[in-house]
Amino acid sequence: APGGARGCPGGVNESAVGPAANEAGMSPRTALLALFGGILAAMLVVTVTASLHQPLWEWRGLEAEPDRWWTWATLADAYFGFLTFYAWVFYKETRAVTRAAWFVGIMLLGNIAMAVYVLRQLALLPAGAPASQLLLRNTARA
Repeated sequence: APGGARGCPGGVNESAVGPAANEAGMSPRTALLALFGGILAAMLVVTVTASLHQPLWEWRGLEAEPDRWWTWATLADAYFGFLTFYAWVFYKETRAVTRAAWFVGIMLLGNIAMAVYVLRQLALLPAGAPASQLLLRNTARA
């Protein structure tokens, strides 16, 4: 079928997104909807909570007590960004040990680990391959 199962882009079969989601009794689409729906809900809660305690334009970093609200909002935003990036890593990597190692690295080192991961993926990309291939799982290595 064009676009793969359920219209996934690039002809990628939805079941190829990750066996862990299927083992948990949840389709990859449902897992991604839950993940990103949860992130959206949490970010809306933390942003509204921070806004109710202090206007953003009054934020002075860590200088004063009320500023902690925007500090928490900023941390939540950063870590949800890390989690979003990790969702791609989870798809790309097929071994549980590799997935776990990258999760720990990304959560501890943030953008440093993320940059290392992308540079590693670029180094593994065959010469002349389209950049779009970078986003997909390499079934030869899987």
